[in-house]
Amino acid sequence: MRDTRYEIRAVLFDFGETLLNFGKVNVAELFSIGARLSYDFLKGLGQPLGGFRRYRRKNLVAIRLRYLLSNITGRDFDSLELLKKINTKIRLDEKQWQQLAWLWYEPLSKKAGTEPDITDTLTALRAMGLKLGIVSNTFISAGSLDRHLQQFGMLDFFQLRLYSCQFAYKKPDVRIFRAAAERIGEPAENIVFVGDRINKDIRPAIKTGMRAVLKTAYTNTAMRPPAGVREINRLCELPRLIEKINTKATETCK
Repeated sequence: MRDTRYEIRAVLFDFGETLLNFGKVNVAELFSIGARLSYDFLKGLGQPLGGFRRYRRKNLVAIRLRYLLSNITGRDFDSLELLKKINTKIRLDEKQWQQLAWLWYEPLSKKAGTEPDITDTLTALRAMGLKLGIVSNTFISAGSLDRHLQQFGMLDFFQLRLYSCQFAYKKPDVRIFRAAAERIGEPAENIVFVGDRINKDIRPAIKTGMRAVLKTAYTNTAMRPPAGVREINRLCELPRLIEKINTKATETCK
């Protein structure tokens, strides 16, 4: 009987600089654009806002404070829930709140790109019988990230999407890796984690018992990955790499 204990049966991806490439961005500029888009949207709905500068400053201070707190506590916040707390006088239905959150994120989303053959790569991985998922540190609401994936035609490939804003912990906390393994239904040793950050993706994935693959990005330039970690420049290298891992595992078990 074939021993499949050490074969890869699932692949988990980081989001930014792994699945989608944002590069280095001007955060202040993008925040200002998002503030204007969201402000005009609310004004168009007749919501009580006051002046734009006050609106922008109020949201900026709140985001900065929560971001600082998240770095201290190791727990991300959900930007959509924060928007609701900041803007207590605003009355929106859930669809409108989702749109408001998207308008804040939209300027950043327009900076993103991905490999031109990404859907072919994901199709190939799924054709190999692999389960696919995402584990990402983020305070962007899940609805906005899912919408972004949908724009690239990628959403339906991922049966599992874990965003840290939905948890009481984030990477590199191994609990989010363990939660991902449990929810995707595979033991850690049968999972490959693909990410761009050595300390937040690669080391904790290994600690959890997963195989780790480092994708080349500006976030890891001139950094040395742990011994034995495989490296790729493009995601299209994954199908062949996983075939090699599984072939080697099969030969070892003979």
